[in-house]
Amino acid sequence: MIEVLGNKATRYGFGDALLELGKKNPKIFVLGADTAASVSIDGFAKAFPDRFINVGIAESNLIGMSAGLAVAGFIPFAATYGVFASGRPWEQIRTTVCYSNLNVKIGGSHSGLLVGPDGATHQALEEIAIMRVLPKMKVIVPCDYTETKKAVMASAYCNGPIYIRYGRENTPIFTKDGDFFEIGKANVLVQGNDVAIIACGTLVYEALSANDILEKKGIKARVINMHTIKPIDEKAIIAAASECKAIVTAEEHQIHAGLGSAVSEVIVKKYPVPVEMVAVNDTFGESDTGSHLMEKFGLKDVNIVQAAIKALERKF
Repeated sequence: MIEVLGNKATRYGFGDALLELGKKNPKIFVLGADTAASVSIDGFAKAFPDRFINVGIAESNLIGMSAGLAVAGFIPFAATYGVFASGRPWEQIRTTVCYSNLNVKIGGSHSGLLVGPDGATHQALEEIAIMRVLPKMKVIVPCDYTETKKAVMASAYCNGPIYIRYGRENTPIFTKDGDFFEIGKANVLVQGNDVAIIACGTLVYEALSANDILEKKGIKARVINMHTIKPIDEKAIIAAASECKAIVTAEEHQIHAGLGSAVSEVIVKKYPVPVEMVAVNDTFGESDTGSHLMEKFGLKDVNIVQAAIKALERKF
């Protein structure tokens, strides 16, 4: 049974962590693109106006100015909607930030289908793919408010480019302040050897809910929170493959080139086993409530259960 400690959007975890960092470290700098309140960096802007820049709706400038601050010795966090944080300035991220391995942190808010009524134009479903392909870029997809705070804190003291994906809507808080978090190290939340469910972001909670359903069917699943997509925890994946012999991946992202692909890249080289993927199946989102979209696009616990049973049928 999942212990839910509250409901709070991961964007608040991002903003609260920056506020704490700002008090401790004078090198922390935050930049926004006319979306400060929406992506929860307005608290930092009010507390430290001399270390905050609103560049306006100019995402290429957002990244270029962040790069300049990094060269000057600051630790810049640039944040806006995930679609615009990753897509519009992709060339600047690639050439200015990653090629030079600059210490720029990028926050991509409003990720996934839970943005709901904002529709396909604002539902970031591709940014895990386009960020993880970049050399030197780390990609983190925390699962709840508490883990988002930890991700931001850890990123501030991890040198080099980092993309942090977080969301707008309230979601369950189920990790605790004392839980282990390290960039590049997965967390095994439930032990089991029948099938492994590897999830990130909002789908970690759905994976835990799916585990409760599977347990009633006599199936013991291993639930893994793969909060870091790059560098991915190969040891955790190989252990899951060798001990469970079947894997399900779950993400609020396109089925191509996201978590499922990253896990499969390890599996095919190290320990081939059946893999089933729960993700958005090569389509854009649409305007509706976030909860209905998650059901319509097959990103709920029941879909993970179906995938787990299918993976078990393919098990050899």
